[in-house]
Amino acid sequence: MELSQYLSMFIDESKEHLQSLNENLLSLESNPQDISIVHNIFRSAHTLKGMSATMGFEDIASLTHEMENVLDMVRNSKIEMNSFIFDCIFKSLDSLESMVEDIIQGGTGKADVTPIVVSLRSIVTGEYKTASTTVVTAVKEPAKGIEVDEFQFSILQQSIDAGFLVFYVEVNVNENCVLKAARAYMVFDALERMGEIVKATPSVQEIEQEKFDRSFSLYFISKVDHATLEKEILNVSEIESAVIITVDSESLVELSRPRSEVEAARQEIAAAVAAVEAPTPVVAVASTPIAAEPVAAAAKPAAGGAPVASRTIRVDIERLDALMNLFSELLIDRVRLEQLASEVKRNDLTETVEHMSRVSSDLQNIVLKLRMVPVDSVFNRFPRMIRDLAKSLDKKVDLVITGAETELDRTVIDEIGDPLVHLLRNAVDHGIESISDRLAVGKSEHGTIQLRAFHSGNHVFIEIEEDGRGIYREKILKTALKNGLVTAEQAAKLTDKEVYNLLFASGFSTAEKISDISGRGVGLDVVKTKIQMLGGHVQVDSKPGVGSKFSVQLPLTLSIISAMLVRLGSEKYAIPLSSIVETSAIQKSQIRNIHGNKMVDYRKSVIPLVSLSTLFEVPDFNEDLEEETEIVVVRKGDKQVALMVDEFIGQQEIVLKTLGKYLTGLFAISGATILGDGQVALIIDPNALIK
Repeated sequence: MELSQYLSMFIDESKEHLQSLNENLLSLESNPQDISIVHNIFRSAHTLKGMSATMGFEDIASLTHEMENVLDMVRNSKIEMNSFIFDCIFKSLDSLESMVEDIIQGGTGKADVTPIVVSLRSIVTGEYKTASTTVVTAVKEPAKGIEVDEFQFSILQQSIDAGFLVFYVEVNVNENCVLKAARAYMVFDALERMGEIVKATPSVQEIEQEKFDRSFSLYFISKVDHATLEKEILNVSEIESAVIITVDSESLVELSRPRSEVEAARQEIAAAVAAVEAPTPVVAVASTPIAAEPVAAAAKPAAGGAPVASRTIRVDIERLDALMNLFSELLIDRVRLEQLASEVKRNDLTETVEHMSRVSSDLQNIVLKLRMVPVDSVFNRFPRMIRDLAKSLDKKVDLVITGAETELDRTVIDEIGDPLVHLLRNAVDHGIESISDRLAVGKSEHGTIQLRAFHSGNHVFIEIEEDGRGIYREKILKTALKNGLVTAEQAAKLTDKEVYNLLFASGFSTAEKISDISGRGVGLDVVKTKIQMLGGHVQVDSKPGVGSKFSVQLPLTLSIISAMLVRLGSEKYAIPLSSIVETSAIQKSQIRNIHGNKMVDYRKSVIPLVSLSTLFEVPDFNEDLEEETEIVVVRKGDKQVALMVDEFIGQQEIVLKTLGKYLTGLFAISGATILGDGQVALIIDPNALIK
């Protein structure tokens, strides 16, 4: 079977199973007695093992197999979960994620997981409770076991039953060792003085002839304990390391399992994967984790008794991007056709163009929805991150996620992850107090971080709110004055919100010491820059002693937007509709000049007036020569500005195009669009015009 065609399916499903493992393990940590969660974890690990074995990724398969052994004992109530076991399985998941990422990057998915494998096996044997049960030095490859015949298996099993200790030993010789065979002989000699060697691989003859690389394995029966055995082996010079595993009846079956059985299992799994090609409808796995109940409901037969067909398919992102680009060209041609039809004025042509416009508008909505991805695809990695971060800081933090089903354009989703990581790490490190500090002020020892997402108009808001110590104005101003960000006179006049915005200044940090989490002056300035690049903005609100809230506003999509086209002399510009409050016309006499700045009365307030023709140096238009000027009032948060224009052309759906590598850093310009008549109109960025 050609497995390369299943690689993308393997990667997608592996990421889903790893995410499911992380989420279920976090749930189990909160409720260790819930065996049903253990069953879910076991099933995910088992499926991942089967997929990996089928695809030939043996390191992933072997590590998940060791996890299975631990989880099997937990679900059968042979052992109870504790912090060591949780940490060990979390580390296993980290290694699995690294191996899958290596495969995504074109690698083989191989990794040295020996320390984790030994820890997992020590949990199975119970040896992890004693200090002596570890690998002395990590060897190059994980323990693979040795295949034995029925007679040898019988000897090993009878020895275990009789109370002898049976060890599986892997010995690694130094890379620069000249007499490998001699060193191996000395190890064999030391072992035979303490017990009996049942089987070695390579064989004794091959080892004597130095027909082995750097390591050899064996089964050893003895009465000596683990520590003594370890000491005797490592006393032999030029022995780099040794893995010593105490074997019981259960692990003996696995370690000595004939390779033919492994191959048979792989063939069985391969047949299951091949079933994907069969015509029988299957329920496709969605790109985000789904609760068990809805999946079960979807799998139930319909009223007529027939199974429900798959309602989801996987589509390569590049195909969606190609579809969007093609539709962008179609949209430009549609606008051109509408313009031509209005000039020709033929009824049949006008009707046809109107019908095409309605159909293409519906198509546009569908194409845009195809690009929409739930923010859950970003949010689902945060619970694990918060758990690890809180543990490293010795804090107790609960992360509450709401609105994870809120959808954003894939382009925004790809970029928003890192800023949110910065904000969440900041909330845990700076926001949530230590357990002792929280108890001292009468708070619960568990801090809470609320991560919310919701739609509002053409924007999506993501809020991160915590019930920590809050932001103290004096502390920020002290640091700002020290760094020369503001003067003492300016500091006295700043509002609380303006003070909080100083947190986003480059290099600003109130951390008292540098750690791997914070204190290097890198973080919130990066957050602000990245969010502004996405066409959004971030603001802070806080109450000292109560907590803080960071609110991020993002555009729904970055590809097709509604805009107001305006004219400035012979030039055309587009202003995003989402930023416009209203349009109006003012008389020249209404314009005020305050301290050299143009201002205008607007709805019981005075707002700045910006001359776009002056800003963009338009050669054939000057507002000063006009008695009446059209204005567009735009806003950014609670601030508003009026933009003076020559003429309104009208509202239009436009395709956002970048200006390329040569036109970067243009002030107040976020891109360009091609109009129906072939002209290029620059897209104004109102956020840049409002301070």
